[in-house]
Amino acid sequence: MGVSQGTEGGDARVRGMADDLMERALMAAAVYESYDQEATDRIVERVFRAGFNRRVELAKMAAEETRMGVWQHKVMKNMLATQLVYESIRDEKTVGVLSENPVMGITEIAQPLGPVLAIIPVTNPTSTTLFKILICLKARNPVIISPTRKAVKCCQAAARICYEAAMEAGAPEDCIQWMPETSRELTQAVMGHKKLALILATGGTGLVGAAYSSGTPAIGVGPGNVPVLIDDSADLPFAVESIMTSKTFDNGTICASEQAVVLEKRIAADVCREFERHNGVMLDAENVRKLQACAVLPNGNMNPDVVGQPAEAVARMAGISVPEGTRLLLARLTGTGLDHPLSGEVLAPILAFYEEADFNKAIKRCIDLNYLGGVGHTAAIYSNNEERIALFGRLMNAGRVLVNTPSSQGAVGGSYNSLHPSFTLGCGSGGKNSTTENVTAKHLINIKRLCRLRINERLARFNKDEFLDETKDVDAVLRDYNRNW
Repeated sequence: MGVSQGTEGGDARVRGMADDLMERALMAAAVYESYDQEATDRIVERVFRAGFNRRVELAKMAAEETRMGVWQHKVMKNMLATQLVYESIRDEKTVGVLSENPVMGITEIAQPLGPVLAIIPVTNPTSTTLFKILICLKARNPVIISPTRKAVKCCQAAARICYEAAMEAGAPEDCIQWMPETSRELTQAVMGHKKLALILATGGTGLVGAAYSSGTPAIGVGPGNVPVLIDDSADLPFAVESIMTSKTFDNGTICASEQAVVLEKRIAADVCREFERHNGVMLDAENVRKLQACAVLPNGNMNPDVVGQPAEAVARMAGISVPEGTRLLLARLTGTGLDHPLSGEVLAPILAFYEEADFNKAIKRCIDLNYLGGVGHTAAIYSNNEERIALFGRLMNAGRVLVNTPSSQGAVGGSYNSLHPSFTLGCGSGGKNSTTENVTAKHLINIKRLCRLRINERLARFNKDEFLDETKDVDAVLRDYNRNW
């Protein structure tokens, strides 16, 4: 739905909608700030249960509306976004005194941020909606859901389910809202509203960039171009099965899914046989050219038409004949960059395949892939050599380095490791983000510090004139400082 009836009238209408959303959110924030931990936790538990109980319905709605992914896999995403997220934040203290240090005289106190705008991607619409609502409510922040145009109905349904449950538990009115329309103008008006506290931005690079340039604090995510290295010490059948489980999950729509497998040449034949055993098809050079022309646009961005589609459907779009039951398309590449379009991120069952002479060259290839478009995000390695694992971990610029773990499920946390379950994966400074952590409720509170008078007796006993004597260098001053103490 766009802005209507001329620029001036349309601008006024959009500003009015943005102001109305924010006024309601501010009223909710004022009430919610008075809630104690017990009341807050009661609301969060009720919302978790409501979302979990409707996980199948919402998954089917998301798959039908977006025409992406696998609804059964979206059920698992909804389960992670409700049950696993709830279990990870259930006992977290987000209200009142967080810590007291009588020695230092500092008391830390939690304070909500205020209204949060939650931008939802088309690839994980209901799960991201459920997740962001839960962590916002746990931190006592009212939340405004901004869905992508391709997932409006399922996102609104998820938000409505959560809102009704929250109200039944005694939450303040309008603690959960959703955009009355999905125009770019309204989204920008809300993002730049002076009363908005934070933007939780999950989506494409352009959208995340708009959030960061809005003037409102934002927690965003960077793109993922996840390399996975297999060395000759790895359990090859396990590694390939794990990669298949991850890359084909929901037809590759998780941004932490593997984008390229890199391995030592001496194990390439064995790895290829394992992929074939799991219905992966290695394409010849001509079909690789067809696939890259279909899956990647001339500007290097992935073609949205292939996102979340099964391998056989992608092959048909590209004019490639593959056996029935094909689950993954593998493309042998020799380089990275625009001349090798499939070396970038494509959220579909497509996997670039690199054979390198040795382990050091394999790591170099992973670094190239990482810097091509996934700095700060995720990398993975399959190895049983601890020295190589440690080296890989040091050299990769990634917030999450996964060892012998399916990347999609491992990066989002909560199942294969102890990372916070999250659908917002920080990429640090490399991805232009403020954190490398899996974002959760603790990132959505302000911490104020009550600081009591504590005299530094060591400094008090020191002759402060010594600091004024410019003939003394640092060693002399510190020597006197320590002797007086």
